[in-house]
Amino acid sequence: MNLSAYMPEGLRLNSAENKSILQNPTALQNAKEQGTILEGTAISCDAEHNLIVDLFGKKGIIPREECASGISSGQTRDIAILSRVGKPVCFVITDITDDKLILSRRMAQEQALDTMLNELKSGDIISACITHLEPFGAFVDIGCGVVSFIGIENISVSRITHPSERFHCGQLIHAVVLFTDLQTRRIHLTHRELLGTWEENASLFNAGETVRGIVRSIEPYGIFIELAPNLSGLSERKSGLTEGDAVSVYIKSIIPERMKIKLNIIDKLQKAPNKLDYFITEGHINQWIYSPKCCDVKYIATNFGTI
Repeated sequence: MNLSAYMPEGLRLNSAENKSILQNPTALQNAKEQGTILEGTAISCDAEHNLIVDLFGKKGIIPREECASGISSGQTRDIAILSRVGKPVCFVITDITDDKLILSRRMAQEQALDTMLNELKSGDIISACITHLEPFGAFVDIGCGVVSFIGIENISVSRITHPSERFHCGQLIHAVVLFTDLQTRRIHLTHRELLGTWEENASLFNAGETVRGIVRSIEPYGIFIELAPNLSGLSERKSGLTEGDAVSVYIKSIIPERMKIKLNIIDKLQKAPNKLDYFITEGHINQWIYSPKCCDVKYIATNFGTI
């Protein structure tokens, strides 16, 4: 499987290949005939909602109906065109005149989506770029501006109240294909499976250590502290803390049989930037089992072959 031709928008823009084609008349003609996907920067949107694209000195125009898949049918709103101004856009060349190039982003997107729907299988690991965050999940560009979605419940095992606690717009991430839907032409993703099992994460810590953590949930019976995106422990309650606070915690014990880590909160700290440490970044997953084999109180797993 080779999806390198269908990268998230922005990754191709300053590549040597992209620049050399756009600056060479013969290469431009070949790119038009072969349907090569290229990128430029949308510098403005005119009154008719056509995108004007800077092509390293040349001028390109993407007619409104060609600015995004679904525009002509009304499935995609015009805000999707306006929001591209100032950002990279992918396209194929449909016509070359003396003073400008006529481009189609829609054709590039449909070519990318057709290929991905045909080739991607449940469990495949792909790259994506965060484009928009909502309380219920993260929207991502999986190639040529094709949009997919990661529900908040699939971002990590450690629970968060908003995707911004894990991601930021423009961030490049890895994700796993949950399933593809040929009828709706959508690709559904998950993320937590790449952040390690309980045992993999717990092996990074030892009883007796004092480490950083983040307050994720304050309950009547204690405070859940995130040690890693896929690992949390429980501490006794301590006043003056709110969800999202960074703290130092003493690890009292690690109990694989109950999938529990007992903590004591030492002090409140200055919050550090979000960080993702992946255990897997490429290839394919058939099954992911988060729970330790010796744990008999909770079983967390994803069986990609049955989705």
